[in-house]
Amino acid sequence: MPTSVGKRPDRLAAVRRVTRGIDRRTVVRAGIVAAVAYAAWLAIGAFGRPYNFFDMKIYHGAVVWWASGHELYEFVAPDTTLGFTYPPFAGLAMLPMAHLPVSVAGLVNALVSIVVLAVVLAALLRPIVDRLGWPLWYTVALATPLALAIEPARETLGYGQVNLLLFALIMADLVALRWRSRRGTHQAESDGPLLRFVYGGAWAGVGIGLATAVKLTPALFIFYLMITRQWRAAATAIGTTVAVTIGSFGVVGAESRAYFGNVLWQTERVGAADMTPNQSLAGLLARLYDSIETPTLLWLAFAVLVLALGLSRASQSHADGDELTAFTLVGLTANVISPISWTHHLVWVIPAIIVLADAAIRRHDASRGPAVRSPSGTYGGPPGVSTLRPPIWYPTLTGLRHGIAAIGLYLLFLISPIWPYEHQLPEVSHYENGLFGALMENSLALALIVLVAALPWRPGAEPAFYTDRMARTAALLHHRR
Repeated sequence: MPTSVGKRPDRLAAVRRVTRGIDRRTVVRAGIVAAVAYAAWLAIGAFGRPYNFFDMKIYHGAVVWWASGHELYEFVAPDTTLGFTYPPFAGLAMLPMAHLPVSVAGLVNALVSIVVLAVVLAALLRPIVDRLGWPLWYTVALATPLALAIEPARETLGYGQVNLLLFALIMADLVALRWRSRRGTHQAESDGPLLRFVYGGAWAGVGIGLATAVKLTPALFIFYLMITRQWRAAATAIGTTVAVTIGSFGVVGAESRAYFGNVLWQTERVGAADMTPNQSLAGLLARLYDSIETPTLLWLAFAVLVLALGLSRASQSHADGDELTAFTLVGLTANVISPISWTHHLVWVIPAIIVLADAAIRRHDASRGPAVRSPSGTYGGPPGVSTLRPPIWYPTLTGLRHGIAAIGLYLLFLISPIWPYEHQLPEVSHYENGLFGALMENSLALALIVLVAALPWRPGAEPAFYTDRMARTAALLHHRR
């Protein structure tokens, strides 16, 4: 007993020596991250639904069925009418999980999705935190659980879906375009061929091409690259898609012929258009008409209008030097015009929230005015010292407006008010709870349309191109450092 008491001061001294080198601010930040992660977990339990890897069970059952010698697209999940709906390349990519139990496959998919989401958030937030002087690790550690708590991410993880992985592939091309735009600031001649290829962004388009080969809706990004004359990235994306698809024909020809000749056109395989989780324009119109099917001509007319609006605004965002907002607008447009956009497809609200929050910060900073030299000590500063102009009320309110929009969008997708008003025809009308219920059941779809029409972009924030003058200026700044 005396021996243990005598050792206690030594142990305390050892703990003090270890903790002495730890910044108190880091400890506080780690505690905040833990609190936010716990709050996100509680929010998922409060606003999410019971999850049991439902979609993963279908994918897993399909590839096990396929690996045992059956036809991939003949598989029907037990007690359902659902089968495998992705192209054959997706089946090949999922084939290794046939050797895993379905629960393990779901957990692996969830862990990988969380990791890639954190990496994507680090890439998207890096320019913002560098400008503001915030620690990147702390910002990403807060943003990741917050992003996982909202409807698209939690549904993706809970159902065992692949949307965050496809999102990461497309965002990888955004990073590649960003690196290519900054190649003038790097001394590429001193790097090896591999580093020049990677950091030069020559591979931009590969991610979009792979995502398109897995799921057809990312093809809209190829069209966007073409209308913005990013020809090399567009050609790379098209080449990747074609190469992967032809390669799939070479490996699994029967499945490829079955998919492109028959399965692709069987829209009933994915469910009725009016189902509440379908928050696309087609689903919105079907529910407004209280019909299982979408009014085709009306949907086509509005879809073309939204397509033109979304691509036009994305092109303008690209021209003004904000590639992140341009990509976000394209992704949101694809969600709106797709015949089926389940809530777990709507991952593009994550960068939309980032863009709105950053726009609010930029406008707030702008309201403080530029630094000016005050010869007479005006505005409270000593003579001859640069000070800030007094606040300007209107830009401050503009920043507040965008901040409220960011918070409101996050809360909408956190709470996801569609589920208390979920209805299924022909048993229950979509107007069972009146106009308010109809509004709530369509709230996410309406938010997407508003974002396509009104999401602001930030001029000069993240250009995907450099003029000769911009490149020379960047190189000069790099040299002076």
